[in-house]
Amino acid sequence: MKIWVDADACPRAIKDILCRAADRTEIMVTFVANQRFRVPESSYIHLVQVGQGADVADDEIVNQCEAGDLIITADIPLAARIVEKGALALDPRGKIYDKNNIGQILDMRNFMDTLRGSGVETGGPNSFGQKERYRFANELDKFIASR
Repeated sequence: MKIWVDADACPRAIKDILCRAADRTEIMVTFVANQRFRVPESSYIHLVQVGQGADVADDEIVNQCEAGDLIITADIPLAARIVEKGALALDPRGKIYDKNNIGQILDMRNFMDTLRGSGVETGGPNSFGQKERYRFANELDKFIASR
């Protein structure tokens, strides 16, 4: 099992949680990003920098992940693609995407996208805070313990 991170939009606090978990559990965590950033020196933490462009990082994650892997992403279309491969996705806010819920979540995302395209203001996500970090860490720990 590996953990893949859609790292360009991943909050720093979540990256820190993942780095600590990688060393603690000896599970490989790979950050995939268009931009280079610093990751701690560790045998269990890697950064893959991909080229610029829409979905380049997403395509890399989909191509490299396997069934049973965990992908950290807030990108619902990416989550749908990896769930189709037998992997799971975990949103930085602590929401698990799996075969039981991804269809409904993707449909709602597409509906809201259509509304926004029609000029309807749908608002954005709530602020990211301590509650979301705790929820993420708890879901990550549950996932690791189940493996």
